[in-house]
Amino acid sequence: MKELEDKMRKTIEKLAESFAEVRAGRANPAILNKVNVEYYGVPTPISQMAGISVPEARMIVIQPWDMSTLKDIEKAILASDIGLNPNNDGKVIRLNFPELTEARRKELVKDIKKMAEESKVSVRNIRRDGMEKIKTDLKNGDITEDEKAKSEDNVQKLTDKYVAEIDKILETKEKEILNI
Repeated sequence: MKELEDKMRKTIEKLAESFAEVRAGRANPAILNKVNVEYYGVPTPISQMAGISVPEARMIVIQPWDMSTLKDIEKAILASDIGLNPNNDGKVIRLNFPELTEARRKELVKDIKKMAEESKVSVRNIRRDGMEKIKTDLKNGDITEDEKAKSEDNVQKLTDKYVAEIDKILETKEKEILNI
């Protein structure tokens, strides 16, 4: 049971991470998590090369610790799929977040619903594996019929709990995107 719960919790954490990277119209430094800069031949996350701050609701400021990397960071942002144009003033890079259109908001909601559904499928697959293990234990004589029923019930309750948590996270993110 503990192993199943750990796997389900990791699925929730992964979903929350993915949702943090979705651009909801507000400046969120997590959007830069996927962007790596070629630094001395090694792909390096921007967060390890620069200070990242959010001075306004719709702006991220990136201040490199090594000024020679400014152009490389700018190129990496342009090459990424985050859809923002960096403004380089020679000292810092500013990323301005434009107002989201209604069509873009609806598209983002579809995307996050798809991510949530994938997470639910993952949780259900974990449940299936747990149920298989219970059946195997019964066949091997490790548990009784009563223990099997109780274990299956516990696995189902755990699954329901995590599916409900996914729905709650989805609802919160959906409101964030639509009610900006």
